[in-house]
Amino acid sequence: MRNRLLTVLTLLIAVVALFFLVRHHGLPATASAEQGEVAPDFSLKELNGQPLTLSSLRGKVVLLDFWATWCVPCREETPHLVDLQNKYGAQGLQIIGISMDDTADPVRDFYQKFKMNYPVVMGDAKTGELYGGVLGLPIAFIIDREGRITSRHIGATAPGVFDAEVLKLLRQ
Repeated sequence: MRNRLLTVLTLLIAVVALFFLVRHHGLPATASAEQGEVAPDFSLKELNGQPLTLSSLRGKVVLLDFWATWCVPCREETPHLVDLQNKYGAQGLQIIGISMDDTADPVRDFYQKFKMNYPVVMGDAKTGELYGGVLGLPIAFIIDREGRITSRHIGATAPGVFDAEVLKLLRQ
């Protein structure tokens, strides 16, 4: 009984100390991708095994789409992204899909089924953390020709929103 009481008291002291430490000093900073900042660079493998580095796309407008095959809103957005790439690809748009699936097999099937016409890479927790943490899907970032983030969209986004933002950047 005395050992149990001592353990509970020790845990309580630790929790109170942590509370005051966080309250006084704040939480540790994490990487985040904020509007106006240069998008964090990454190098990930495409489904075909070729490396893709974000910084190699400077000079293009990039729509970076974090998604997964099991995500219903992601499945609904994919045909719109295919249309967007068809519509503006020749003018300098490059959509990049970052799949947050655990393995590439369902992603390859999805890619073929939806006739995706833009590169898809396999993301991971580290990639998500570079962009402020990917806690829900889809999340999209619009990146200008200089590599700066111009907007972030959390959740399903109306196709017209992407269309307007991309067109504005392509015309600059």
